[in-house]
Amino acid sequence: MIKIGLYSEDRTLRPLLSSALGKDFLVHLEPDEEGMTGLVLAEKCDVLIVDLNSSFDSLQDRIQFSRSLIASNIPSIIMADDGLRTTAFELVRNGAFGYCRRPPSIRDLKTMLNRAFENSLLKRQLHTVQQLAEEPAGCDKLIGSSPQMKRVYQLVRSVTSLNAAVLVTGESGTGKELIARAIHNLGSRASRPFVAVSCGAIPETLIEAELFGHEKGAFTGTVGAREGYFEQAADGTLFLDEIGDLSLFTQVKLLRVLQQMEFNRLGSTRLIPLRARVIFATHRDLSQLVAEGKFRQDLYYRINVMRIEAPPLQEHPEDIPAIARHFLCQYSQAFQKPMDSIEPEALEILQSYAWPGNVRELENIIQRAIILAPSKTIRAEELNLNIHEDDAPGFEDIVDIGDYHPAGSFERQLRDYKVKLAAAAVRENNGNKTLAARSLCISRAYLHRLIRLEEPGPYFETDLREPVNAHAM
Repeated sequence: MIKIGLYSEDRTLRPLLSSALGKDFLVHLEPDEEGMTGLVLAEKCDVLIVDLNSSFDSLQDRIQFSRSLIASNIPSIIMADDGLRTTAFELVRNGAFGYCRRPPSIRDLKTMLNRAFENSLLKRQLHTVQQLAEEPAGCDKLIGSSPQMKRVYQLVRSVTSLNAAVLVTGESGTGKELIARAIHNLGSRASRPFVAVSCGAIPETLIEAELFGHEKGAFTGTVGAREGYFEQAADGTLFLDEIGDLSLFTQVKLLRVLQQMEFNRLGSTRLIPLRARVIFATHRDLSQLVAEGKFRQDLYYRINVMRIEAPPLQEHPEDIPAIARHFLCQYSQAFQKPMDSIEPEALEILQSYAWPGNVRELENIIQRAIILAPSKTIRAEELNLNIHEDDAPGFEDIVDIGDYHPAGSFERQLRDYKVKLAAAAVRENNGNKTLAARSLCISRAYLHRLIRLEEPGPYFETDLREPVNAHAM
């Protein structure tokens, strides 16, 4: 919903606009300068509509106050009748987003409000990008000393000084953007902008204009020219996340830009050189999309020059304690709730969990545990509320594992049950661990960890030996 601040002496205008604009817009009327100033300072609106029509005695004061509103960070639309059109155009030249005739065409006003809102969002994103570009360089946001993470560090450092295309792959929540930022921060472009774009979050009808920009009048509703993300990145880095979500039409446009190293805004034939380095990322299997005809093969080869795989969290559980402590420090400060540590039993639970949401899920778990913890230490009890119900398989869906008599704490019982469930799955799949892992909807690496939790015994003495003809994962 777009929140609109309406500055007008006409109190009948608010219900008329609210009814005409519909449920996607919330109109708040302020008839005087004091109320409007408070609304702007509190940032309780996304777009301003300034109605110039007023009594003759207050017109000059209203125009002067309109200039102060235009100087704020909130885009302003000037509404005036034909007699004040010249004044309205002067305000537009001084920075107002646009002019709307009074009474307005609701269709045109809706378009202008949407574009003003999008423009405001882009400015805030650019401000965020500029702040992020000032962060210290390096891999400081990547945490872990496991062989999998050391491999990532090695690949990151090998591409920082090169302008080769890099494709970062991995499941959602594994830190693909952090890897892209590390490449940017360690290279010669570290002082330049880092612009991150989620291709899947932009509607197909807007993606081309968002990436390449547009000129005034390029399509209905465009009030002025605007730089796209390729121009905003300038000599820095453009990070295109979820590249697999692009349509085939947009893929053709992107391929041409990468091949020619130049592009043009919508509505213009002027070619703009591509100066930014482009890093791509996806959680999808692009080779499979190519086979299905959903991703262009030539674009796939163009972007897949250097590939860096962000490992799932369950494949490097030895890094979980360090990552968890990092989030403990970060969010205990953010929540102003001092926390000292995570007890060993809680860390053991975290390391035995499958983590389908990867690092992002771990971050969420630690945040909630900090909120729930009654002391300065996160205990297993706080984690039980968050992960065990999702982690434990449903008893109605599991295979028969024979006589099983639980003993010990709840956590120990749960772990032992998982271990025996893994043994039963391997046995039912004739020793093929790949098929066993798939039947349990877990990774093969997690299956191996369950196996290692048990000393050799009747379940694991022979059943878990890797067969000679076992398939690779």
